[in-house]
Amino acid sequence: MDIDIDPDSSTAPFDQLRLQIIEQVRSGQLIAGTKIPTVRALAVEVGLAPNTVAKAYRELGEQGVIETRGKQGTFIASGGDPIRAGAEMAATRYVQDLRKLGVSDEEILGFVQSALRGAE
Repeated sequence: MDIDIDPDSSTAPFDQLRLQIIEQVRSGQLIAGTKIPTVRALAVEVGLAPNTVAKAYRELGEQGVIETRGKQGTFIASGGDPIRAGAEMAATRYVQDLRKLGVSDEEILGFVQSALRGAE
């Protein structure tokens, strides 16, 4: 995840984190089914205390932006549109499956573009 915390901002760090995740979901950068880092991993990545990240995650969970699936981890939740959410989750699974096979992101994009051209 691309998160940039500004220590000089008047906005609290947990709120900066929360708002940036929401914006990434709105922009489509993070889609339904995307696994996000653990609290500890993200805290290290962005230089925040784990409790700060946990607070942001709690609020995001309460807002329905993320969901925790026990030992599986924390994921971007599906939104209000079940068709869009299903499509986003299918795309996420597709990318994950191809990455497991060692296919590069560039090749994956090429496959999708070819499939779109072939479906016309």
